[in-house]
Amino acid sequence: MDPVIIVGAGPVGLALALALARQEVPSVVLDEGPGRDEPRPARTVVLREDTADLMERLTGVRLDGAGVHWAGWRSMRRKQVMREVAFAEDEPAPLHIAQHVLTGALRAALAREPLAEVAVDSRLDGIEQEPSGVTARTRGRKGTWWRGSYLVGCDGPRSTVRKLQDIRFPGRTAVERHAVAALRTDLPWEDEALLHRTPPWRTSGPSAGEITARPLPDGVWRLDWLLPPGKDLVTPELLLARIRETLTGWTGDPAPAYDLLDTGVHTVHHRLARRWRADRVFLAGDAAHLLGALGTHGLEEGLRDADNLAWKLALAWHHGPHEALLDSYQEERRAVVAARLRAADQVLPLLRGGGGLRSYVPGSARNHDALLSDGHLGLGALGASGGYVDSPLAPPPLEGEVPVDTAPGAQVIDVRVTAEDGSFVRLRDRLGRGALLVVLIAPGTGVWERRHWMTAGIMPRLAAAVTALPRPAELLVAEEYPGAAAHTVLLVRPDGHLVTALNGVRPTDLYTAAEAALGGRAEPGTGAEAEAGAGAPAGSR
Repeated sequence: MDPVIIVGAGPVGLALALALARQEVPSVVLDEGPGRDEPRPARTVVLREDTADLMERLTGVRLDGAGVHWAGWRSMRRKQVMREVAFAEDEPAPLHIAQHVLTGALRAALAREPLAEVAVDSRLDGIEQEPSGVTARTRGRKGTWWRGSYLVGCDGPRSTVRKLQDIRFPGRTAVERHAVAALRTDLPWEDEALLHRTPPWRTSGPSAGEITARPLPDGVWRLDWLLPPGKDLVTPELLLARIRETLTGWTGDPAPAYDLLDTGVHTVHHRLARRWRADRVFLAGDAAHLLGALGTHGLEEGLRDADNLAWKLALAWHHGPHEALLDSYQEERRAVVAARLRAADQVLPLLRGGGGLRSYVPGSARNHDALLSDGHLGLGALGASGGYVDSPLAPPPLEGEVPVDTAPGAQVIDVRVTAEDGSFVRLRDRLGRGALLVVLIAPGTGVWERRHWMTAGIMPRLAAAVTALPRPAELLVAEEYPGAAAHTVLLVRPDGHLVTALNGVRPTDLYTAAEAALGGRAEPGTGAEAEAGAGAPAGSR
Protein backbone atom coordinates (compact mmCIF):
# COMPACT_ATOMS: atom_id res chain seq x y z
CA MET A 1 0.00 0.00 0.00
CA ASP A 2 1.43 3.38 -1.02
CA PRO A 3 2.07 6.14 1.55
CA VAL A 4 -0.19 9.12 2.07
CA ILE A 5 1.12 12.20 0.27
CA ILE A 6 0.92 15.39 2.32
CA VAL A 7 1.45 18.66 0.44
CA GLY A 8 2.72 21.40 2.72
CA ALA A 9 5.11 21.33 5.69
CA GLY A 10 3.43 23.82 7.99
CA PRO A 11 2.09 22.83 11.41
CA VAL A 12 -1.00 21.12 9.95
CA GLY A 13 0.89 19.01 7.40
CA LEU A 14 3.57 18.00 9.90
CA ALA A 15 0.95 17.19 12.56
CA LEU A 16 -0.95 15.01 10.09
CA ALA A 17 2.20 13.08 9.18
CA LEU A 18 2.94 12.42 12.87
CA ALA A 19 -0.67 11.45 13.58
CA LEU A 20 -0.59 8.94 10.71
CA ALA A 21 2.74 7.51 11.90
CA ARG A 22 1.25 6.88 15.38
CA GLN A 23 -1.27 4.68 13.57
CA GLU A 24 1.39 2.91 11.49
CA VAL A 25 0.61 4.68 8.22
CA PRO A 26 3.59 5.91 6.15
CA SER A 27 3.56 9.36 4.59
CA VAL A 28 5.58 11.65 2.35
CA VAL A 29 5.51 15.38 3.12
CA LEU A 30 6.19 17.59 0.10
CA ASP A 31 7.88 20.73 1.40
CA GLU A 32 8.42 23.45 -1.18
CA GLY A 33 10.88 25.15 1.19
CA PRO A 34 14.36 24.21 2.42
CA GLY A 35 13.11 22.27 5.45
CA ARG A 36 13.58 24.94 8.10
CA ASP A 37 11.54 27.90 9.27
CA GLU A 38 12.59 31.51 9.74
CA PRO A 39 12.16 32.67 13.36
CA ARG A 40 9.25 35.12 13.49
CA PRO A 41 8.31 35.96 17.10
CA ALA A 42 5.49 38.21 15.81
CA ARG A 43 3.81 35.19 14.26
CA THR A 44 2.24 33.21 17.08
CA VAL A 45 -0.67 30.95 17.94
CA VAL A 46 -2.80 30.41 21.03
CA LEU A 47 -3.57 26.74 21.73
CA ARG A 48 -6.47 25.61 23.88
CA GLU A 49 -6.39 22.50 26.06
CA ASP A 50 -7.29 19.98 23.34
CA THR A 51 -4.87 21.26 20.70
CA ALA A 52 -2.03 21.76 23.22
CA ASP A 53 -2.51 18.16 24.37
CA LEU A 54 -2.53 17.02 20.74
CA MET A 55 0.76 18.78 20.02
CA GLU A 56 2.39 17.28 23.10
CA ARG A 57 1.20 13.78 22.16
CA LEU A 58 2.58 14.12 18.64
CA THR A 59 5.91 15.76 19.52
CA GLY A 60 6.53 13.79 22.70
CA VAL A 61 7.68 16.94 24.53
CA ARG A 62 6.10 19.31 27.00
CA LEU A 63 5.43 22.73 25.48
CA ASP A 64 5.35 24.67 28.77
CA GLY A 65 8.87 26.03 28.34
CA ALA A 66 8.41 26.72 24.64
CA GLY A 67 5.40 28.95 25.24
CA VAL A 68 3.53 30.63 28.09
CA HIS A 69 0.39 29.33 29.75
CA TRP A 70 -1.58 32.45 30.61
CA ALA A 71 -1.77 33.17 34.32
CA GLY A 72 -4.87 35.24 33.64
CA TRP A 73 -6.91 37.32 31.25
CA ARG A 74 -7.83 40.97 31.63
CA SER A 75 -10.26 42.98 29.50
CA MET A 76 -10.27 46.79 29.80
CA ARG A 77 -12.25 49.63 28.27
CA ARG A 78 -10.66 53.06 28.64
CA LYS A 79 -9.47 52.89 32.29
CA GLN A 80 -12.07 50.41 33.52
CA VAL A 81 -11.43 46.69 33.98
CA MET A 82 -14.39 44.95 32.37
CA ARG A 83 -13.43 41.35 33.07
CA GLU A 84 -10.70 39.45 34.89
CA VAL A 85 -10.01 35.71 34.72
CA ALA A 86 -7.34 34.00 36.83
CA PHE A 87 -6.19 30.49 35.90
CA ALA A 88 -5.25 28.20 38.77
CA GLU A 89 -2.11 26.07 38.47
CA ASP A 90 -4.13 22.89 37.89
CA GLU A 91 -6.62 24.61 35.54
CA PRO A 92 -6.22 24.38 31.75
CA ALA A 93 -5.03 27.76 30.49
CA PRO A 94 -4.43 28.93 26.90
CA LEU A 95 -0.88 28.33 25.68
CA HIS A 96 0.73 31.14 23.65
CA ILE A 97 3.63 29.97 21.48
CA ALA A 98 5.56 31.29 18.49
CA GLN A 99 4.56 29.38 15.36
CA HIS A 100 8.17 28.72 14.30
CA VAL A 101 8.83 27.13 17.71
CA LEU A 102 5.79 24.87 17.33
CA THR A 103 6.79 23.95 13.77
CA GLY A 104 10.34 23.24 14.94
CA ALA A 105 9.08 20.81 17.59
CA LEU A 106 6.95 19.03 14.98
CA ARG A 107 9.88 18.84 12.53
CA ALA A 108 12.17 17.42 15.22
CA ALA A 109 9.62 14.73 16.08
CA LEU A 110 9.11 13.89 12.42
CA ALA A 111 12.88 13.53 11.89
CA ARG A 112 12.81 10.69 14.43
CA GLU A 113 9.89 8.97 12.73
CA PRO A 114 10.85 6.15 10.30
CA LEU A 115 7.38 6.04 8.73
CA ALA A 116 7.52 9.66 7.51
CA GLU A 117 9.68 11.23 4.81
CA VAL A 118 10.04 14.97 4.17
CA ALA A 119 10.97 15.92 0.60
CA VAL A 120 12.34 19.48 0.62
CA ASP A 121 12.45 21.81 -2.39
CA SER A 122 9.45 19.94 -3.80
CA ARG A 123 6.78 22.21 -5.28
CA LEU A 124 3.60 20.49 -6.42
CA ASP A 125 2.91 20.82 -10.14
CA GLY A 126 0.26 18.23 -10.96
CA ILE A 127 -2.09 15.57 -9.57
CA GLU A 128 -3.47 12.49 -11.32
CA GLN A 129 -6.06 10.25 -9.69
CA GLU A 130 -6.92 6.61 -10.35
CA PRO A 131 -9.30 4.24 -8.57
CA SER A 132 -6.36 2.63 -6.78
CA GLY A 133 -4.31 5.70 -5.84
CA VAL A 134 -3.02 9.16 -6.68
CA THR A 135 0.15 10.46 -8.36
CA ALA A 136 1.72 13.83 -7.59
CA ARG A 137 4.26 15.57 -9.81
CA THR A 138 6.74 18.00 -8.28
CA ARG A 139 9.14 20.45 -9.87
CA GLY A 140 12.25 22.09 -8.57
CA ARG A 141 15.66 20.72 -7.72
CA LYS A 142 14.13 17.41 -6.61
CA GLY A 143 11.27 17.29 -9.08
CA THR A 144 9.85 13.79 -9.59
CA TRP A 145 6.67 11.70 -9.50
CA TRP A 146 5.26 10.48 -6.20
CA ARG A 147 2.80 7.62 -5.91
CA GLY A 148 0.39 7.61 -2.96
CA SER A 149 -2.76 6.01 -1.61
CA TYR A 150 -4.28 9.39 -0.72
CA LEU A 151 -3.18 13.03 -0.99
CA VAL A 152 -3.92 15.81 1.53
CA GLY A 153 -3.45 19.47 0.66
CA CYS A 154 -2.13 21.34 3.71
CA ASP A 155 -0.56 23.98 1.50
CA GLY A 156 -2.12 27.13 2.83
CA PRO A 157 -4.47 29.86 1.59
CA ARG A 158 -3.13 29.80 -1.98
CA SER A 159 -3.37 26.01 -2.08
CA THR A 160 -2.12 24.46 -5.31
CA VAL A 161 -4.00 21.27 -4.43
CA ARG A 162 -7.28 23.16 -4.18
CA LYS A 163 -6.68 24.92 -7.50
CA LEU A 164 -5.71 21.70 -9.30
CA GLN A 165 -8.93 20.10 -8.09
CA ASP A 166 -10.92 23.15 -9.22
CA ILE A 167 -12.48 23.69 -5.79
CA ARG A 168 -13.97 27.13 -5.16
CA PHE A 169 -12.89 29.14 -2.10
CA PRO A 170 -15.52 31.86 -1.53
CA GLY A 171 -15.59 34.25 1.39
CA ARG A 172 -14.67 37.73 2.61
CA THR A 173 -11.34 39.51 2.23
CA ALA A 174 -9.63 41.59 4.93
CA VAL A 175 -12.35 41.45 7.58
CA GLU A 176 -9.71 42.68 10.07
CA ARG A 177 -6.20 44.13 9.90
CA HIS A 178 -3.74 44.39 12.76
CA ALA A 179 -0.32 45.97 13.11
CA VAL A 180 1.80 43.50 15.07
CA ALA A 181 5.01 43.84 17.07
CA ALA A 182 6.99 41.37 19.18
CA LEU A 183 9.10 43.11 21.77
CA ARG A 184 10.90 42.46 25.03
CA THR A 185 9.73 44.77 27.80
CA ASP A 186 8.29 44.87 31.31
CA LEU A 187 4.52 45.18 31.61
CA PRO A 188 2.44 45.38 34.79
CA TRP A 189 0.67 42.06 34.11
CA GLU A 190 3.15 39.19 34.35
CA ASP A 191 2.11 36.28 32.08
CA GLU A 192 -1.41 37.74 31.78
CA ALA A 193 -3.04 38.46 28.43
CA LEU A 194 -4.78 41.78 27.96
CA LEU A 195 -7.43 43.21 25.67
CA HIS A 196 -7.64 47.02 25.91
CA ARG A 197 -10.48 48.69 24.03
CA THR A 198 -10.54 52.46 23.44
CA PRO A 199 -7.48 53.21 25.57
CA PRO A 200 -7.64 56.68 27.17
CA TRP A 201 -4.68 58.01 25.20
CA ARG A 202 -6.55 57.29 21.94
CA THR A 203 -10.13 58.37 22.56
CA SER A 204 -10.99 59.44 19.04
CA GLY A 205 -10.11 58.88 15.45
CA PRO A 206 -10.51 55.91 13.12
CA SER A 207 -7.90 53.82 14.92
CA ALA A 208 -8.94 54.35 18.55
CA GLY A 209 -9.79 50.65 18.30
CA GLU A 210 -8.24 48.07 20.55
CA ILE A 211 -4.88 46.65 21.58
CA THR A 212 -4.11 43.07 22.52
CA ALA A 213 -1.06 41.98 24.54
CA ARG A 214 -0.08 38.31 24.84
CA PRO A 215 2.97 37.07 26.79
CA LEU A 216 5.73 34.86 25.38
CA PRO A 217 8.75 33.36 27.19
CA ASP A 218 11.73 35.44 28.33
CA GLY A 219 9.81 38.67 28.85
CA VAL A 220 8.65 38.91 25.21
CA TRP A 221 5.18 40.21 24.34
CA ARG A 222 3.17 40.19 21.15
CA LEU A 223 1.16 43.40 20.76
CA ASP A 224 -1.63 43.79 18.16
CA TRP A 225 -3.24 47.10 17.21
CA LEU A 226 -6.54 46.91 15.34
CA LEU A 227 -6.27 49.01 12.18
CA PRO A 228 -9.10 50.93 10.54
CA PRO A 229 -10.65 49.42 7.38
CA GLY A 230 -8.72 50.06 4.20
CA LYS A 231 -5.25 49.47 2.85
CA ASP A 232 -3.35 52.33 4.45
CA LEU A 233 0.35 51.64 4.68
CA VAL A 234 1.68 50.84 8.15
CA THR A 235 4.97 52.75 8.18
CA PRO A 236 7.82 52.08 10.64
CA GLU A 237 7.27 55.53 12.10
CA LEU A 238 3.58 54.84 12.72
CA LEU A 239 4.33 51.51 14.39
CA LEU A 240 7.05 52.97 16.62
CA ALA A 241 4.68 55.74 17.68
CA ARG A 242 2.03 53.13 18.56
CA ILE A 243 4.57 51.17 20.63
CA ARG A 244 5.76 54.20 22.57
CA GLU A 245 2.32 55.60 23.35
CA THR A 246 1.00 52.16 24.34
CA LEU A 247 3.86 51.32 26.67
CA THR A 248 3.71 54.80 28.20
CA GLY A 249 -0.04 54.48 28.71
CA TRP A 250 0.32 51.11 30.44
CA THR A 251 3.44 51.77 32.53
CA GLY A 252 3.35 55.54 33.08
CA ASP A 253 6.97 55.77 31.91
CA PRO A 254 7.39 58.64 29.39
CA ALA A 255 10.41 56.86 27.87
CA PRO A 256 9.66 53.13 28.22
CA ALA A 257 12.52 50.70 27.55
CA TYR A 258 11.90 47.91 25.04
CA ASP A 259 13.73 45.70 22.57
CA LEU A 260 11.87 45.41 19.25
CA LEU A 261 12.28 41.89 17.83
CA ASP A 262 9.82 41.58 14.94
CA THR A 263 6.94 43.42 13.25
CA GLY A 264 4.27 42.71 10.70
CA VAL A 265 0.73 43.33 9.50
CA HIS A 266 -1.77 40.55 10.11
CA THR A 267 -4.74 40.54 7.72
CA VAL A 268 -7.66 38.25 8.54
CA HIS A 269 -9.75 36.70 5.75
CA HIS A 270 -12.86 34.54 6.12
CA ARG A 271 -13.13 31.82 3.48
CA LEU A 272 -14.50 28.28 3.28
CA ALA A 273 -13.80 25.77 0.52
CA ARG A 274 -16.89 24.35 -1.17
CA ARG A 275 -15.54 20.80 -0.97
CA TRP A 276 -12.89 19.27 1.28
CA ARG A 277 -12.72 15.97 -0.56
CA ALA A 278 -12.31 15.07 -4.22
CA ASP A 279 -12.09 11.26 -4.35
CA ARG A 280 -8.64 10.45 -2.93
CA VAL A 281 -7.65 14.11 -2.46
CA PHE A 282 -8.47 16.06 0.73
CA LEU A 283 -7.98 19.62 1.97
CA ALA A 284 -7.02 20.62 5.51
CA GLY A 285 -6.02 23.75 7.40
CA ASP A 286 -5.79 27.06 5.55
CA ALA A 287 -6.24 25.26 2.24
CA ALA A 288 -9.80 24.44 3.38
CA HIS A 289 -10.73 27.45 5.53
CA LEU A 290 -9.60 30.85 6.72
CA LEU A 291 -10.80 32.41 9.96
CA GLY A 292 -9.28 34.38 12.80
CA ALA A 293 -11.24 37.56 13.50
CA LEU A 294 -12.16 38.75 17.00
CA GLY A 295 -9.30 36.98 18.78
CA THR A 296 -9.81 33.50 17.32
CA HIS A 297 -7.02 31.42 15.76
CA GLY A 298 -7.45 29.53 12.49
CA LEU A 299 -4.44 27.27 13.02
CA GLU A 300 -6.21 25.51 15.87
CA GLU A 301 -8.99 24.40 13.53
CA GLY A 302 -6.35 23.16 11.08
CA LEU A 303 -4.82 20.98 13.80
CA ARG A 304 -8.28 19.61 14.57
CA ASP A 305 -8.66 18.85 10.85
CA ALA A 306 -5.50 16.74 11.01
CA ASP A 307 -6.66 14.92 14.14
CA ASN A 308 -10.06 14.15 12.59
CA LEU A 309 -8.69 13.00 9.24
CA ALA A 310 -5.73 10.93 10.47
CA TRP A 311 -7.64 8.09 12.12
CA LYS A 312 -10.08 7.84 9.23
CA LEU A 313 -7.29 7.62 6.65
CA ALA A 314 -5.55 5.08 8.87
CA LEU A 315 -8.59 2.81 8.96
CA ALA A 316 -8.99 3.06 5.18
CA TRP A 317 -5.26 2.47 4.65
CA HIS A 318 -5.13 -0.63 6.87
CA HIS A 319 -8.53 -2.20 6.25
CA GLY A 320 -9.76 -1.04 2.86
CA PRO A 321 -12.17 1.65 1.62
CA HIS A 322 -14.42 3.30 4.17
CA GLU A 323 -16.22 5.78 1.92
CA ALA A 324 -18.80 6.82 4.51
CA LEU A 325 -16.01 7.28 7.07
CA LEU A 326 -13.87 9.35 4.68
CA ASP A 327 -16.87 11.43 3.63
CA SER A 328 -17.55 12.21 7.29
CA TYR A 329 -14.33 14.25 7.47
CA GLN A 330 -15.83 17.00 5.33
CA GLU A 331 -19.27 16.73 6.91
CA GLU A 332 -17.96 17.04 10.46
CA ARG A 333 -15.12 19.50 10.10
CA ARG A 334 -16.71 21.81 7.54
CA ALA A 335 -19.85 22.12 9.67
CA VAL A 336 -17.82 23.14 12.75
CA VAL A 337 -15.76 25.75 10.88
CA ALA A 338 -18.83 27.07 9.05
CA ALA A 339 -20.61 27.58 12.39
CA ARG A 340 -17.68 29.60 13.74
CA LEU A 341 -17.54 31.71 10.58
CA ARG A 342 -21.29 32.39 10.80
CA ALA A 343 -20.94 33.42 14.44
CA ALA A 344 -18.12 35.82 13.57
CA ASP A 345 -20.01 37.28 10.61
CA GLN A 346 -23.03 37.94 12.84
CA VAL A 347 -20.97 39.65 15.56
CA LEU A 348 -18.55 41.64 13.37
CA PRO A 349 -21.08 44.36 12.39
CA LEU A 350 -21.99 44.79 16.06
CA LEU A 351 -18.40 45.10 17.29
CA ARG A 352 -16.85 46.86 14.32
CA GLY A 353 -19.87 48.77 13.01
CA GLY A 354 -18.69 52.08 14.41
CA GLY A 355 -21.31 53.76 16.57
CA GLY A 356 -24.98 54.23 15.80
CA LEU A 357 -27.72 53.94 18.40
CA ARG A 358 -26.25 50.67 19.68
CA SER A 359 -23.35 52.63 21.16
CA TYR A 360 -25.75 54.33 23.60
CA VAL A 361 -27.62 51.22 24.77
CA PRO A 362 -26.86 50.65 28.48
CA GLY A 363 -24.59 47.64 28.99
CA SER A 364 -23.63 47.35 25.34
CA ALA A 365 -19.93 47.96 26.04
CA ARG A 366 -19.86 45.16 28.61
CA ASN A 367 -21.63 42.80 26.20
CA HIS A 368 -19.13 43.68 23.49
CA ASP A 369 -16.22 42.93 25.80
CA ALA A 370 -17.81 39.61 26.76
CA LEU A 371 -18.07 38.63 23.09
CA LEU A 372 -14.47 39.58 22.38
CA SER A 373 -13.25 37.77 25.49
CA ASP A 374 -15.02 34.61 24.31
CA GLY A 375 -13.05 34.74 21.06
CA HIS A 376 -9.74 35.15 22.85
CA LEU A 377 -10.45 32.57 25.56
CA GLY A 378 -11.92 29.90 23.27
CA LEU A 379 -15.45 30.14 24.66
CA GLY A 380 -18.95 30.42 23.21
CA ALA A 381 -19.95 30.33 19.57
CA LEU A 382 -17.00 32.53 18.60
CA GLY A 383 -14.19 30.66 20.31
CA ALA A 384 -15.21 27.13 21.29
CA SER A 385 -14.08 24.26 19.11
CA GLY A 386 -17.58 22.83 18.72
CA GLY A 387 -18.73 19.23 18.67
CA TYR A 388 -19.94 16.91 15.94
CA VAL A 389 -23.58 17.12 16.96
CA ASP A 390 -25.05 16.06 13.62
CA SER A 391 -22.25 13.69 12.65
CA PRO A 392 -23.04 11.00 10.10
CA LEU A 393 -21.05 8.70 12.39
CA ALA A 394 -23.50 9.13 15.26
CA PRO A 395 -25.24 5.87 16.23
CA PRO A 396 -29.03 5.47 16.05
CA PRO A 397 -31.01 5.89 19.27
CA LEU A 398 -29.84 3.26 21.75
CA GLU A 399 -31.97 1.77 24.51
CA GLY A 400 -29.17 1.89 27.05
CA GLU A 401 -27.88 5.40 26.31
CA VAL A 402 -27.57 7.73 29.32
CA PRO A 403 -26.53 11.39 29.61
CA VAL A 404 -23.18 12.51 31.05
CA ASP A 405 -21.63 15.97 31.26
CA THR A 406 -20.12 15.49 27.79
CA ALA A 407 -22.63 15.56 24.95
CA PRO A 408 -22.26 12.95 22.18
CA GLY A 409 -19.94 14.36 19.52
CA ALA A 410 -18.08 16.63 21.96
CA GLN A 411 -14.50 16.26 23.20
CA VAL A 412 -14.23 14.04 26.26
CA ILE A 413 -12.98 15.46 29.54
CA ASP A 414 -9.47 14.38 30.46
CA VAL A 415 -9.59 12.06 33.50
CA ARG A 416 -7.19 9.56 35.01
CA VAL A 417 -7.71 6.00 33.74
CA THR A 418 -6.17 2.61 34.31
CA ALA A 419 -4.69 1.14 31.13
CA GLU A 420 -4.62 -2.52 30.15
CA ASP A 421 -1.13 -2.96 31.63
CA GLY A 422 -2.31 -1.65 35.00
CA SER A 423 -0.62 1.76 34.71
CA PHE A 424 -2.37 5.03 35.54
CA VAL A 425 -2.49 7.43 32.57
CA ARG A 426 -4.55 10.35 31.34
CA LEU A 427 -7.43 9.51 29.04
CA ARG A 428 -6.13 11.83 26.34
CA ASP A 429 -2.77 10.03 26.38
CA ARG A 430 -4.53 7.02 24.83
CA LEU A 431 -5.98 8.98 21.91
CA GLY A 432 -4.70 8.94 18.34
CA ARG A 433 -3.63 5.30 18.27
CA GLY A 434 -6.25 4.18 15.75
CA ALA A 435 -8.38 2.31 18.26
CA LEU A 436 -11.72 3.11 19.82
CA LEU A 437 -11.62 3.55 23.59
CA VAL A 438 -14.11 1.86 25.90
CA VAL A 439 -14.06 3.42 29.38
CA LEU A 440 -15.82 1.80 32.34
CA ILE A 441 -16.62 4.10 35.27
CA ALA A 442 -15.89 2.02 38.37
CA PRO A 443 -15.41 3.90 41.65
CA GLY A 444 -12.84 2.38 43.97
CA THR A 445 -10.84 0.49 41.37
CA GLY A 446 -7.90 2.87 41.71
CA VAL A 447 -6.98 1.43 45.11
CA TRP A 448 -6.87 -2.20 43.91
CA GLU A 449 -4.42 -3.87 41.57
CA ARG A 450 -5.88 -4.56 38.16
CA ARG A 451 -5.60 -8.32 38.55
CA HIS A 452 -8.10 -8.19 41.43
CA TRP A 453 -10.95 -6.52 39.54
CA MET A 454 -10.37 -7.64 35.95
CA THR A 455 -12.09 -10.93 36.72
CA ALA A 456 -14.72 -9.53 39.08
CA GLY A 457 -18.22 -8.15 38.62
CA ILE A 458 -19.13 -6.92 35.13
CA MET A 459 -15.55 -6.79 33.82
CA PRO A 460 -15.50 -10.23 32.13
CA ARG A 461 -18.72 -9.45 30.23
CA LEU A 462 -17.43 -6.02 29.21
CA ALA A 463 -14.05 -7.43 28.11
CA ALA A 464 -15.85 -9.99 25.96
CA ALA A 465 -18.05 -7.29 24.43
CA VAL A 466 -14.98 -5.18 23.61
CA THR A 467 -13.23 -8.15 22.01
CA ALA A 468 -16.29 -8.70 19.77
CA LEU A 469 -16.31 -5.14 18.37
CA PRO A 470 -15.83 -4.72 14.59
CA ARG A 471 -12.33 -3.23 15.06
CA PRO A 472 -9.81 -3.46 17.92
CA ALA A 473 -10.62 -1.27 20.89
CA GLU A 474 -8.82 -0.51 24.14
CA LEU A 475 -10.57 -1.12 27.45
CA LEU A 476 -9.85 1.46 30.15
CA VAL A 477 -11.23 2.00 33.65
CA ALA A 478 -11.82 5.33 35.38
CA GLU A 479 -12.85 5.91 38.98
CA GLU A 480 -15.05 8.83 37.97
CA TYR A 481 -16.22 10.93 35.04
CA PRO A 482 -18.27 14.13 35.30
CA GLY A 483 -21.97 13.33 35.23
CA ALA A 484 -21.48 9.55 34.95
CA ALA A 485 -22.90 7.05 37.42
CA ALA A 486 -21.09 3.92 38.50
CA HIS A 487 -20.88 1.24 35.77
CA THR A 488 -21.46 3.75 32.96
CA VAL A 489 -19.59 2.70 29.81
CA LEU A 490 -18.20 5.41 27.53
CA LEU A 491 -17.30 4.79 23.88
CA VAL A 492 -14.72 7.29 22.62
CA ARG A 493 -13.39 7.83 19.10
CA PRO A 494 -9.63 7.86 18.39
CA ASP A 495 -9.77 11.68 18.14
CA GLY A 496 -11.32 12.02 21.59
CA HIS A 497 -14.95 12.71 20.71
CA LEU A 498 -17.64 10.87 22.66
CA VAL A 499 -19.72 8.41 20.66
CA THR A 500 -22.12 7.38 23.40
CA ALA A 501 -22.51 6.64 27.11
CA LEU A 502 -24.29 3.43 28.07
CA ASN A 503 -25.93 2.34 31.30
CA GLY A 504 -23.87 -0.76 32.11
CA VAL A 505 -22.63 -3.53 29.84
CA ARG A 506 -24.83 -3.69 26.77
CA PRO A 507 -22.96 -5.66 24.08
CA THR A 508 -25.52 -5.06 21.32
CA ASP A 509 -25.69 -1.31 21.90
CA LEU A 510 -21.90 -1.10 22.18
CA TYR A 511 -21.42 -2.97 18.90
CA THR A 512 -24.03 -0.82 17.13
CA ALA A 513 -22.41 2.40 18.34
CA ALA A 514 -18.90 1.22 17.41
CA GLU A 515 -19.97 0.15 13.93
CA ALA A 516 -21.65 3.52 13.34
CA ALA A 517 -18.58 5.41 14.60
CA LEU A 518 -16.43 3.51 12.11
CA GLY A 519 -18.63 4.50 9.18
CA GLY A 520 -20.68 1.33 8.99
CA ARG A 521 -19.55 -1.84 7.30
CA ALA A 522 -16.49 -1.33 5.11
CA GLU A 523 -16.15 -2.49 1.54
CA PRO A 524 -14.14 -5.71 1.30
CA GLY A 525 -10.38 -5.74 1.15
CA THR A 526 -8.28 -3.30 -0.79
CA GLY A 527 -6.30 -1.91 2.13
CA ALA A 528 -2.88 -2.84 3.45
CA GLU A 529 -4.27 -6.02 5.02
CA ALA A 530 -5.54 -7.25 1.65
CA GLU A 531 -2.28 -6.33 -0.12
CA ALA A 532 -0.22 -8.07 2.56
CA GLY A 533 -2.34 -11.14 2.06
CA ALA A 534 -1.65 -11.01 -1.66
CA GLY A 535 2.08 -10.53 -1.11
CA ALA A 536 2.20 -6.88 -2.23
CA PRO A 537 4.67 -4.50 -0.55
CA ALA A 538 3.21 -1.83 1.72
CA GLY A 539 4.51 1.57 0.60
CA SER A 540 6.43 2.39 -2.56
CA ARG A 541 7.46 5.34 -4.62
